Amino acid sequence: MDNEKTQLQPSTTSYLKFLIPSLIGIFLFMIPISYKGEVTIPVALFADWLQGLLGESIPAIMTWIIALAVILSFIAVIAKPAFIMNNTFLKSLFHVRPFWLITRLLGMIFAFMTLYEIGPEWIWSPDTGGLLLTGLIPVLFSVFLFAGLFLPLLLNFGLLELFGALLTKIMRPIFTLPGRSSIDCLASWLGDGTIGVLLTSKQYEEGNYSKREAAVIGTTFSVVSITFTIVVLKQLELDAYFGPYYLTIVLAGFVAALILPRIPPLSKKKDTYVDESDVRNTEDIPEGMSIFSWGMKSAANTAQKTKSFDVIVKGGFQNVLDMWMGVIPIVMAIGTVALGIEAATPIFEWLGKPFVPLLQLMQVPEAANAAQTIVVGFADMFLPALIGVEIIESEMTRFIIACLSVTQLIYMSEVGGLLLGSKIPVNFKDLVLIFLERTLVTLPVIVLMAHIIF
Repeated sequence: MDNEKTQLQPSTTSYLKFLIPSLIGIFLFMIPISYKGEVTIPVALFADWLQGLLGESIPAIMTWIIALAVILSFIAVIAKPAFIMNNTFLKSLFHVRPFWLITRLLGMIFAFMTLYEIGPEWIWSPDTGGLLLTGLIPVLFSVFLFAGLFLPLLLNFGLLELFGALLTKIMRPIFTLPGRSSIDCLASWLGDGTIGVLLTSKQYEEGNYSKREAAVIGTTFSVVSITFTIVVLKQLELDAYFGPYYLTIVLAGFVAALILPRIPPLSKKKDTYVDESDVRNTEDIPEGMSIFSWGMKSAANTAQKTKSFDVIVKGGFQNVLDMWMGVIPIVMAIGTVALGIEAATPIFEWLGKPFVPLLQLMQVPEAANAAQTIVVGFADMFLPALIGVEIIESEMTRFIIACLSVTQLIYMSEVGGLLLGSKIPVNFKDLVLIFLERTLVTLPVIVLMAHIIF
């Protein structure tokens, strides 16, 4: 494959075919812009526009999309019609294992109960199913639409090949990841966790990441968007601290990204690919070529092979359907259960008690109240902010909560549910362990920064 690439001589048209879509993709997914006083990225801006356009109709739209996904899943599993079984995409989307079939069914039931406010209140209340169906899922609906449609700009025109060449000597020794993952990690970190999971899952399914690499990226870099970090800060009444706040998030996230891939459960994931092969995608630079020239040549060759834009558009729509019908039902099911447990039981408060001595040792004010917010972040990353602003007076402690809730990263109402619903090889036990590890690794960094700042 490398010899073939070396022999190909890309034309000027091929370089333009690489540069134009890739630059548009970088702009859409990774360039923060200021709009109406808020920092966001263009894809999120489009998503906000669509949400404003459709308004309160999105929960009903998504409920019926979930219902359609469940119906087609039962048809695929029970009847196995040819139009599904002979289509690779439809088969992968609807012919699922019994566990995921039941989970999708639960997601549909919870969605209808929430939409029409029927059944036990713990399912449809504004703090549980209502938070998901009217708060989170409209965001996912619109983000998935534009992210799914535009993802081919990052994936199909050579940008990964360029970054693979440029950054392989950085990504592999520091984060144990291939150089091509750098664009994924950047999009995941600067853009949105949901975009990161979608991008990582697609790369894994296409054989570009091993199981271990996909698990590392999906659980280490898929942080919430810059926009949402600002929402968390505002909720905790710390608007003036955005600069040190985001610096702390980056530092803590960097430390976690150094450590977590090297310890279980991530270090125990197999370095085999989706087809179970162990043939690593080589990123070696041919002799006589600079890193940049080889990266540009590889990128242009990839763009040159992308013959039809119809295929790209089709792939974009498949991305959207995959996330709407394959992932959102899982988020609704798992998120509702997690939030219901948090609302109806003191289990998260109990689980937080072991952190009290640790916080006291680190001289964190109001340690007992702060400990209550630590574990609840596993259900939803916004819950620590909602709880913390009510029970904690210390600005320093609220700052710690704001940083920790973002860098813990694994929360079941969004990223956790998305990971379980995706093809990325992680299970619920893995997510619990990674959440706790991220908490223990990032907490000392965050507390140290808080002592410096306050």
